[in-house]
Amino acid sequence: MEQFSKVYEALNWASSCLRNSNRDENVGELLLSHHLKMIRSSLLASLREDIEPSIIEQFISDVKKHIDGIPVQYIIGFEDFYGRTFKVNTEVLIPRPETEELVEGVLKRVKRLYVDGETVSAVDVGTGSGAIAVTLALENPAIEMCTVDIAKESIEVAKLNAERLHAKVHFYEGDLLQPLIMRKKKVDIVVSNPPYIPDLDIETLSTVVKDHEPIRALVGGKDGLDFYRRFMIEIPQVLNEKGVVAFEVGVGQGQAVADMLAATFPLATIEVMNDINGKDRMVFAEIGF
Repeated sequence: MEQFSKVYEALNWASSCLRNSNRDENVGELLLSHHLKMIRSSLLASLREDIEPSIIEQFISDVKKHIDGIPVQYIIGFEDFYGRTFKVNTEVLIPRPETEELVEGVLKRVKRLYVDGETVSAVDVGTGSGAIAVTLALENPAIEMCTVDIAKESIEVAKLNAERLHAKVHFYEGDLLQPLIMRKKKVDIVVSNPPYIPDLDIETLSTVVKDHEPIRALVGGKDGLDFYRRFMIEIPQVLNEKGVVAFEVGVGQGQAVADMLAATFPLATIEVMNDINGKDRMVFAEIGF
């Protein structure tokens, strides 16, 4: 076993190993904070403290797991999203910062388009960890939130997060909007971060992503747009006369998805929005307002 006993020694070892393996050096801090049950500031204030041998052993094992390609979020079992901690495992996509911007866009439109306090029904399609649905339900209690996912395993994770964070969310198992269509259920908002990576591009992704995150949540057909095409058929069957559609899209897909929405809802106000990095990552449609 590697010979070290203090916090700073463990961090130096991890940083060196991760750097030499072309992994993010900051992962060492995340893993050690997790095992020592400390926030980052406390960890950095304890650099010369000793670490128990059993924790060193776990820490070394986890650093090596990440070097082998396992995402750190799956190792520690959670990821932060919109100021809250969400449980994650290999059955769900790890929530990304870009998706926080999608949530922010929905919240702003609810505030602008609907009467304050008025109940607004929404569905999050392909909910995964439940990050979008749980966040919307908690940030605005007027949003009556339901979700759909095709995978029972993903729904179990999302339910766990809703329970942990005390969010009122209803769950449906099924393919895209079919559970709502079968129940003749209408909603005011459809939000989704669907699979949008083109089939051939999957091989260009980092091994951390393509070998460990669920492929069903990543791949969107030959050009990555298959799910958006299906949405254009199904959304008109569930959306109220006045409604909002909010999509996350892959870089360079914004205009194509906006054109689909314009063809489906000719009178809609449609906006392609860039993320914080200046890349087109969100498309919003306001219909009937």
